[in-house]
Amino acid sequence: MKTKEINQEVHFKARPHDVYEALMNEDKHAEFTGAEAEIDAKVGGKYMAHGGYIRGENLELVPGKLIVQSWHAEEDYFPDEYYSKITFELTDKDGGTLLKFKHEGVPESGADSIADGWVTYYWEPMKEMLER
Repeated sequence: MKTKEINQEVHFKARPHDVYEALMNEDKHAEFTGAEAEIDAKVGGKYMAHGGYIRGENLELVPGKLIVQSWHAEEDYFPDEYYSKITFELTDKDGGTLLKFKHEGVPESGADSIADGWVTYYWEPMKEMLER
């Protein structure tokens, strides 16, 4: 299977701690996505988001700085039990947080859709929630 890597950057007018919590706290995650989330926020902990559409495991966590997770989407182009890898790197910048995002091993046939999904279903609603 051919894969692609997605790289995106987004700036939030919020502290790195708050951006981290939006991603790792299941109540806050559900608030900005509008869908059920279950997150066991420890290394080795499992997570589920968007009502089961996304699932994976926390591989590395540094509160307020770094989140590395395995990632699977319930899509026809995503083979059963195949996991890609996502990395959120958070740094203080310009009075807020620069989030550098990398999604590795994305099936090529779904890469454009998944890249658009990160913007539409994560970055835009997170900005709205965090910058109120």
